[in-house]
Amino acid sequence: MSDSKYFRVRLNALPPGQPIPFDLFVQIGTKHIHYLRAGDQLDAFRIQNFEQKAPESFYVVSDEFEKYKKFIHDQVHGDILKPQEKALILRESSMALVEELFESDDVDRALTESKGVIDSFIEFMGSDVSAMAHLVGLSSHDFYTYNHSLDVSIYSLGLGQAAGYSEADLREVGIGGLFHDIGKRNVPLEIITKRGGLDDSEWALMQKHPQYGLIILEEHGSSDAVKACCFEHHESFLGNGYPQALNGPEIHHMARVTAIADTYDALTTKRSYNVPMRPTDAVEMMKTKLAGRYDPDLLKALYEVLFQMQKEKIAI
Repeated sequence: MSDSKYFRVRLNALPPGQPIPFDLFVQIGTKHIHYLRAGDQLDAFRIQNFEQKAPESFYVVSDEFEKYKKFIHDQVHGDILKPQEKALILRESSMALVEELFESDDVDRALTESKGVIDSFIEFMGSDVSAMAHLVGLSSHDFYTYNHSLDVSIYSLGLGQAAGYSEADLREVGIGGLFHDIGKRNVPLEIITKRGGLDDSEWALMQKHPQYGLIILEEHGSSDAVKACCFEHHESFLGNGYPQALNGPEIHHMARVTAIADTYDALTTKRSYNVPMRPTDAVEMMKTKLAGRYDPDLLKALYEVLFQMQKEKIAI
């Protein structure tokens, strides 16, 4: 985690050929070294040189955070970049912020800042019919907590949009997806990062993360919908999920969205113990081998999201 004087900016959040209105730094050891002066551009040579000599992140002085946010907003909602370029910038800029939020002990700040992240996605979704398809097409296909949380949030927004959610409901389900696994903060790291399957005692601890998450979100005044996304995303329409063994109609409608997004991301991302499935194969598996666990109307909505991606000829 960066110290309080700097925040991380991922390389792909900064488009080449555009003047950068703030100073950029790289971290070498424990020191932040000035790399680019405000007003200069990141050209191809600078980017190649950076990739060869430094990690994937730049750093910006914390005092310029608002200037950075405005720059990202102007790029995403301007007329210069193509939709797929805008989607990349938005996802990469959000990824860096999500990393900071999840590493922070300040849960109130994390929940507050997350609203801005989700609002940016919703605004982008409303600006271009292909926006969601481009965002979904950028899924990292590599599973770890930050990627998974952001991808589940994006998929939840896509499902919510296909299901006809209002903007207010989209914000709720987006935040719910982002924090659905927040309870894993209280699960031992060796269990979270273990390669392969868990034994019975480890699985029992892992299954407590919805309860842990509910306690965290309850303490910090989250909405009922966000809490439901966290507490009920492992429930099953068949009534054999956990932690409450709820039947389909008893599961909060936004938690049903989160459940599908969570499973879909797990099936299509690479972990140490499984090979990622193709999106269409993952959905087919959810309709056949996992039949009955999910809201059937939302599974249809997931097909709609994938169909839109194929229509826009976006690789999935």
